[in-house]
Amino acid sequence: MKIVKHCHEECAGNLEVAQGALLGLVVDNRLEITNCFPFPKNYDESVDEEEYQLDMMRRLRRVNVDHYHVGWYQSTDVGSFLSNPLLESQFHYQTSIEESVVLIYDTQKTQRGFLTLKAYRLTPQAISMYKEGEFTPDALRTLKVSYENLLVEVPVVIRSSPLTNILLCKLETLIPPEQGSNFLDLGTASVLEGQLRSLMERVDDLNQEAIKFNRYQHTLVRQNQDKHRYVQKRLQENAARAARDEPPLPEEDINKLFRPIPVPPRLTPMIMAGQIDAYSHHISQFCSQSLAKLYVMQSLQEK
Repeated sequence: MKIVKHCHEECAGNLEVAQGALLGLVVDNRLEITNCFPFPKNYDESVDEEEYQLDMMRRLRRVNVDHYHVGWYQSTDVGSFLSNPLLESQFHYQTSIEESVVLIYDTQKTQRGFLTLKAYRLTPQAISMYKEGEFTPDALRTLKVSYENLLVEVPVVIRSSPLTNILLCKLETLIPPEQGSNFLDLGTASVLEGQLRSLMERVDDLNQEAIKFNRYQHTLVRQNQDKHRYVQKRLQENAARAARDEPPLPEEDINKLFRPIPVPPRLTPMIMAGQIDAYSHHISQFCSQSLAKLYVMQSLQEK
């Protein structure tokens, strides 16, 4: 409930992302998250984030509350959470706190009647990729990393105390009837339009990255052809000089004549592909639910 409250307050009316720390403990083979607190806002430069977190955990320890750091949480808008900063942050968490997870809370989807709270961890391949710091095609191919195995989802079981359940029942009685029936709203144009617009933007971005990589490959092929012609020409020239009993041409560093072309990193396109896959999945799921509502309404109208 703390996560829900913070995310909705932080993201109301703007596009900011709410983040915070997760506290808890490891019991047997499961991670129990029992408390949390929000991170300071990014624009508050007077607060040192690391010192703030340590101070919060010290204060919680004094009042005998679970204070062990076991991960962090972040809000998202309809599944668009996959990004390089999130992967880097989870890498630092997971390498320093082995059992840490990142909880993703979807504010927009929850407002439409679908509570979305998912936990993720980096896969061993993704951890190896960030440790090596190589995002070239050969490195990713060696590690067998793709957008499909960057993160692994961890099952989440929500356990509420009896007092929390009583509070929720009390709040349910306070909801006006017109707000409680919003989940059967058939107007899906605005939601679907936003999803399709985001999907098209990511497809365009991925297309630009593909053009850059194709240009790199063509340039690399031309350079290799030029190198081959240059070597063949030197071999022919040295053979002719040897036939005339002349010394061969001096050795030259071919890398100075043909400078290596930097390989474009493939991490950003891989993340874009993951975002496109997430948007496509959400659009398909949303359309299926909308069609189900339409069929239900059609049956009601016929009766």
